[in-house]
Amino acid sequence: MPFERIQSEKVSQLVVRQIELLILRGILQPGERLPSERELSERMGVSRPSLRDAVAALQEAGLLVCRANAGIFVAEVLGSTFSPGLIRLFGKHEEAVFDYLDFRCDLEGLAAERAARLGSESDLAVVNNAFARMEAEDGKRTPKHEADLDAAFHLAIVEASHNVVMLHMMRSMYDLLQQGVFYNRKIMFQQRTKRSSLLDQHRDINAAIQLRDAEAARRAIEDHIAFVRNALTDQLKADKNETIARKRLAFENQR
Repeated sequence: MPFERIQSEKVSQLVVRQIELLILRGILQPGERLPSERELSERMGVSRPSLRDAVAALQEAGLLVCRANAGIFVAEVLGSTFSPGLIRLFGKHEEAVFDYLDFRCDLEGLAAERAARLGSESDLAVVNNAFARMEAEDGKRTPKHEADLDAAFHLAIVEASHNVVMLHMMRSMYDLLQQGVFYNRKIMFQQRTKRSSLLDQHRDINAAIQLRDAEAARRAIEDHIAFVRNALTDQLKADKNETIARKRLAFENQR
């Protein structure tokens, strides 16, 4: 007969499963510090020996790391998505920039659609709060800070799509963007006219999601990425023209 004896699960296994799900769903993020052992055991209602067993199992699985005199941290698992050699290739070849934008357009368009259809009221509130921070900080802080708020807004949309594979993939892509692998994202926020256009685009994206208009949300993402693509094309062309102009100027000065 296809029956097996029911076995009770160890407490440590329940702790492992809960922390695994928090990491999988992106609630606990790479590099994030967990509460102290005492606080964590109290929050989860488990003994400290059971918690230690769970942490040891998660360390062995490569999901947590313990640092002496620092605490327990979520492992930097995003870095394993792309090999160092591939990351160097991305940074050296211009075509990777535009392939990256195409990838973002496809996946973020889908994420915005899913967020509008499937996101809970709390999900939509998180997206709206992310946009409100962008709006409140517009022009008040450094281009880097504004670029970080931009990334937070887009990731909030991906989180609201409730697709964990998409979430970790897009977080990895944004991690590479923050490192400057694809392009200097701060450039997009240095000019007032570009900043104003970007804010309007994000406003349209947020409005469509809040109205749960999935088709409009995708279109707004596509329009936004098209704007970024055109701005980067202009910037790359301007950089090449400047290089040629400097050579001409150097030649003229030698006459």
